[in-house]
Amino acid sequence: MHMYNGFHFGGMHLIWWILWIILILWIFATPYDVPGQRKKKDTPLEILQKRFASGEITEEEYLKRREIL
Repeated sequence: MHMYNGFHFGGMHLIWWILWIILILWIFATPYDVPGQRKKKDTPLEILQKRFASGEITEEEYLKRREIL
């Protein structure tokens, strides 16, 4: 006697596939830092802005170097 007609527990296998897909998408879509992952390098302008913000260079030096970049 065949009780399930091809559907295991009322389509529970479909629900498991959907859950796996959601889990995988969630893992790859979550924005967090992965240890050992390469970080994006700062552009020269970003480095210059950080140096100016930290007080390493004066405003005059910052403006002069920004024009060059």
